[in-house]
Amino acid sequence: MQFGNDRQTMSQADARVSQYDVGLRKYMLGVYNYMAAALALTGIVAMLASTSAPLMNLIHGTPLKWVVMLAPIGVVLFLSVRINKMSAKAAQMTFWAYASLMGLSLSYILLAYTGVSVARTFFITAISFGALSLYGYTTKRDLSAFGSFLFMGVVGLFLASLVNMFLQSSMMHMVISAVGVLLFAGLTAYDTQKIKDIYNHMDNSEIAGKKAVMGALTLYLDFILMFQFLLSFLGQRE
Repeated sequence: MQFGNDRQTMSQADARVSQYDVGLRKYMLGVYNYMAAALALTGIVAMLASTSAPLMNLIHGTPLKWVVMLAPIGVVLFLSVRINKMSAKAAQMTFWAYASLMGLSLSYILLAYTGVSVARTFFITAISFGALSLYGYTTKRDLSAFGSFLFMGVVGLFLASLVNMFLQSSMMHMVISAVGVLLFAGLTAYDTQKIKDIYNHMDNSEIAGKKAVMGALTLYLDFILMFQFLLSFLGQRE
């Protein structure tokens, strides 16, 4: 009789684990779908903007370029601060607006670099990102210990980039790009594991939806920044 009870308990435990795994896969699929859609939207906006000479002159030939460059940062900060008070639908709409602004901000890439080199770098980034994100999702190793190191690295990278805006050193630019690729490669694996770990099968649809949007935003940033740094090495200028 005891044996039967033990088997029933084990069966219930297995069912709960299976249910958790199904929910986790659905949640992570939602994160990746949001991210992929945002990348597609960014690419479409960048392509359309780059084909309009008047729009490109307006964006990159006037002080409006600073608005276009800084607006995505403002949207990220807004979403990060307000996410708990927003509905999942509002968070999604803000995310799409952010992806569109990034398309305008990155439209110059399609004019500065050849289309072949941009496409090649994008696919290299996609393959690298996929492998790193898969590692972060499947590894049993706790990557949280690298969080502080990676964060400090990003701060240092940002400060070095600001300094080089004035120095205009090509050697420093190459070093910054190399460090940037390594940092965002590490962040891709770290962030994937972090996004996975915050999943809670008890979350309602609203909370789960907002978590998926924020997870997609995090991985989107990792992808875009890794792409930009790689383009510094692999891109061929027009």
